[in-house]
Amino acid sequence: MTAPQTCYLGVDVGLTATKAAAFDVEGGELAVVHARTPRTSVNAHRHDVDMRALADTVMSLLAEITGKLDADGYAPAGIGVAAHGNGLYPVDEALRPVGPAIASSDSRAQRIVQAIPPEGARRLARETGSIPWAAQPAVLLRWLRDAEPDAYAATRWALSCKDWVTSQLTGVAGADYSDASAFGMVGLDTRAYTATALELVGLPATDLDRFPPLRRSDEVVAGLSAAAAARTGLPEGLPVIAGCMDCVAATLGAGGREAGDGTIIVGTWAINGVVVPARAPAPEVTLSAFMPDPATMLAMEVAPTSAANLEWLACAGVAHDQVGGVAAAELLREAAAVPPGADGLLFLPFVNGSPEHPSASGTFLGISSNHRRGHLTRAVIEGVAQYHRVQVDRVLASGADVGDRPWRLAGGGARSTVWAQIFADVLGRPVRRQLTSELGARGVASLLPGALAHDVPPWTVNDEDDLCVHPGPDRAAYVEHSRVFDRCLAGMSSVWSEVEHYRDADRNG
Repeated sequence: MTAPQTCYLGVDVGLTATKAAAFDVEGGELAVVHARTPRTSVNAHRHDVDMRALADTVMSLLAEITGKLDADGYAPAGIGVAAHGNGLYPVDEALRPVGPAIASSDSRAQRIVQAIPPEGARRLARETGSIPWAAQPAVLLRWLRDAEPDAYAATRWALSCKDWVTSQLTGVAGADYSDASAFGMVGLDTRAYTATALELVGLPATDLDRFPPLRRSDEVVAGLSAAAAARTGLPEGLPVIAGCMDCVAATLGAGGREAGDGTIIVGTWAINGVVVPARAPAPEVTLSAFMPDPATMLAMEVAPTSAANLEWLACAGVAHDQVGGVAAAELLREAAAVPPGADGLLFLPFVNGSPEHPSASGTFLGISSNHRRGHLTRAVIEGVAQYHRVQVDRVLASGADVGDRPWRLAGGGARSTVWAQIFADVLGRPVRRQLTSELGARGVASLLPGALAHDVPPWTVNDEDDLCVHPGPDRAAYVEHSRVFDRCLAGMSSVWSEVEHYRDADRNG
């Protein structure tokens, strides 16, 4: 009987989809399974997650992929989990949810952030490399204390999404440095929790005890519990590592590991990050997250303003009682036939809002009777690329030492040749497409060989020149497009606020 071959499991929980993927010892993708993430949008500002349904989803996916691997003669050696950072997944002493989790796209606590004095925000940035914003755990913990005091009192552990999933696999509450640093909760110099984020929102320093012990991303937390083994078909005791936030995992999966490496990830969130030395002073960006290599961290500008806008467009044309929508590939094919600028149609990509623009909503400008679906798609993907540019420009101006290599482009924007060309033209710089389908799962799984002391060469990515896209003849048109986009963005604040007031008044009836 032939012995099973070794493989590694990575789980990636996004705001839209949850994936489990298996990789061989060289990092080659063996199998992928996926399902929709059980998220509920209560309203435009409140995005809840059913924690038990999410755990059930992950267990089901692991059971499904275990069956596939067993049939193909592979045996997993370990599991790593990546998931969206920030948000709040509160549990009691027994690791039971005290209510729904709050997703990182949530903005219900914006008023708490607005009350933080500017000097306080600067102090947090100097200490941790991250600024306060509405979906940080400290901010949401304060909201929980004010709005749901019983749930606040019952919260023993304030977990991230990834740590919630890991706790359900192992029965152990834990945290890793990448998630916790991106919370604005870890000092750059001390590498320990700091109470500054809690203090800024009026919470006691004793609330630090609600945050689990910190581990390196590649440190084994525990073995798979008997209960999780029974649900997944995986062996009890299978090593589970601490894992990392999805921004870091996807960057690793795309090959961004060296100082100066820049990565643009076109997912539910726009992630625009560069690997920098892990020390103070940090670049002046929204988030800084420690990488598994303790000498480096990822300095990022992020927002829920990326490929989710295209997904919205794909689903917008179906009836309310139906699921699914137009295939993204079909929309992108139609967009390819539309000239740059979409015949005067502009889109501001905020269907999921934006931490920087609290009242923002998805907005078409310049629409007329000659516009068809291809124009709408072209405007959406151009708008997404433009807001990535806005954030990349901030990274470049932040003090981060960015290398001269092409930025890696990953996610939906990389898989489409049309969209990748738009990114190169909008950014005015070459981008190298990364075509691996499950970057987050691959990135966190890549930590397993080292964590398990397996003698496996480091996983690499395809850096062939034919995947590098350079600015083309449409660059000049997109320079003007950028100017118009920026002027429209700057002038929309009062309009969005008026629409928000109207929407709230109509909802409250």
